[in-house]
Amino acid sequence: MKKTLVLVILFVFPLVAYLFFASGVNRFGRLPVLTENVGGLEAIDPDESFTGKITILGFPGREVELKKGNAFNLNQKIYKPFYEFNEFQMVMVLPEGTRNEAALLKQELGKLADASKWKFLFAGPAEIRALFDSLGTNLSLDEQLATPYVFIIDKEGKLRGRNDDEDEGIKYGFNTISVAELNNKMEDDVKIILAEYRLALKKNNAERTN
Repeated sequence: MKKTLVLVILFVFPLVAYLFFASGVNRFGRLPVLTENVGGLEAIDPDESFTGKITILGFPGREVELKKGNAFNLNQKIYKPFYEFNEFQMVMVLPEGTRNEAALLKQELGKLADASKWKFLFAGPAEIRALFDSLGTNLSLDEQLATPYVFIIDKEGKLRGRNDDEDEGIKYGFNTISVAELNNKMEDDVKIILAEYRLALKKNNAERTN
């Protein structure tokens, strides 16, 4: 009985996990590119970049305290399932003057999971609007430089999303107010893009060994 259990853990679980990711890619193909060239993070912080990372990009705005619920939804439904992937990061771009509030929020998030991949960057209004506008979406920032939507940016700095969403047609971002949307749509899309890169890496490694 123990041997059977060990065999299941060693062989069956990894196979199920692989099929889970692979089925997502086969069912949906590549997650569509909606905007080719999103502005870089380097203009805000020279030490940060989209390159080589799958990034969840958000704009909490000046009223950080009022956006805690959004952050906790995102933390529970998206960050916690994926933060252990090396190439995954969460980047929130906020106005200057919100550093203390952001630090407190990160501290609170850290009580629920390792918050090291939550990154808070700070910039002036012009820089924030320039980055947001480069996404090329049908959404907008409010007067507090905030939006409840977050966006999936791939390793090449391209905005990924849906071009045949059943509710919106083209879906540029995901509303962090809606737990259902994070659960039913965004989580699936993050799984797809992670699987896409993993299968590409596996293919490249196989070609090198042949």
